[in-house]
Amino acid sequence: MQKINNNLELILKYFPDLTPLQVEQFTKLYDLYTDWNSKINVISRKDIEELYSRHVLHSLGIAKVIQFQPGATILDVGTGGGFPGIPLAILFPETQFYLIDIIAKKIKVVQEVAKGLGLKNVRAEQKRAELVKDEFDFIVSRAVTNMPDFVKWTKDKTKKNSIHELKNGILYLKGGDLTEELAAYKTVQLYNLPVFFEEDFFETKKVVYLPLKLKKELPYNFRGLTCFLKTFLFLIPK
Repeated sequence: MQKINNNLELILKYFPDLTPLQVEQFTKLYDLYTDWNSKINVISRKDIEELYSRHVLHSLGIAKVIQFQPGATILDVGTGGGFPGIPLAILFPETQFYLIDIIAKKIKVVQEVAKGLGLKNVRAEQKRAELVKDEFDFIVSRAVTNMPDFVKWTKDKTKKNSIHELKNGILYLKGGDLTEELAAYKTVQLYNLPVFFEEDFFETKKVVYLPLKLKKELPYNFRGLTCFLKTFLFLIPK
C-alpha cells in the first residue's frame, strides 16, 4: 500500500485537482496492471515498478499541452497496454477515446483494465491504423514508429473543424534528438516535458505536436476550369 500511495502522490504532485473518482481510478491502476501483466506481458517487469512515472505520468504529459474538451474524440494508435489512452481517459472522462493496436492480447488487457476502472469513455479494438475509417480531433501515441510513417497512417483521420485552441492533429510522445526526423514538417511544435515534470526520466522526453491539414477542394469555378483545360489538352492533336 505504501508503494501505491507514493505513486499516487507523484500523480497528485502534478495534477492536484483530481476528483475522488479519479483518485480511486489512478490508485487501481497498479493492481490492475500488475495482475494482468502476470498473465499477458505488456509492460516489462522492470518497468511495472515504475508504472506511475514511466507510463502513467508520461501519458499525462499530453494533458500539460492541451485540455481535451467534452465531446472531443481521440484516437490512440499502437496503444500497447493502454498508454497514453487509459490515463488520459481517466483525466478527461467526457472525452471519447478509441484505442487500437495490432496485437490482440494487448487489446485484451486494455479492455479488462478499462472495465476494471469503470471507464465508459474507452473503446479498444485490434485494428491497424490504416483501416480506421472515422475522423478524430486528435491522434495520440507513444513512439510506435518514425513520424513520416505515422503521418502516412493517420493523415486522413482528423476532423476538419477544431474545438480546441490547437488545431486538430497529432500529439506524439517521443524522446531524444528529433531534428532529422522532423525536418520536413514546418508546422511541428515541440513541448519539452522537463518543463512540466522534474523527474530524471523525462530529461529528453517531448510532446510532438503536428497539425494535420485536410486537402481542400477547389472552388466550383476552378474545378470547372480544370475540367475544361483537361478536355482542351486531350483534344489537341498529338
